[in-house]
Amino acid sequence: MKLVAIIAFVFTFSLSQAQNKNVVDETKKTIITVNDGEKETKTVKNENTREVQMIELDGKKDATVNRDVKPSPTIVEQSTEIINPDGSVRIVDVDRTNYYTLNGQKYKVELDAQGYSLLSENNKNIGKIRKTTTNSFIFAGKNKTAIAYFDTNGNLVLESYDPKTDTVTFETYTVLKK
Repeated sequence: MKLVAIIAFVFTFSLSQAQNKNVVDETKKTIITVNDGEKETKTVKNENTREVQMIELDGKKDATVNRDVKPSPTIVEQSTEIINPDGSVRIVDVDRTNYYTLNGQKYKVELDAQGYSLLSENNKNIGKIRKTTTNSFIFAGKNKTAIAYFDTNGNLVLESYDPKTDTVTFETYTVLKK
């Protein structure tokens, strides 16, 4: 009996609490179609943006109905949801799909089912880029395996080890601004 009374008490007061916030949800849907000559695959990319602003009233509390709203900060949350051709879903924090240059050549980093693909200017697959648990990436190409990351400017940096010279080499693919 006490449990029923407590639940009724909590339920009554939870309904009386107003949620004073403005929430704006926006989703941009993009369908990516890739034809590799043998088959055509479609990947759906949903870019979700949620803006939340707490509503605070200005001035002292009195009997008036209309009160001014005090300016308050807006919190913006963004995420990208990828729906792969096989139906699996993954969430990407920052979408790095873009065009890049290295030594005068133009390259494209494009989303694929497991991460990203690095493509040449004529859409030839150079290698795959896969995310690790340490917030970096592994690049696996035909003749190279390297650690990859995106620097603060958005450039793609590949670090690879050369056993012949016992050195680490860097290749920086410079991002082309959209």
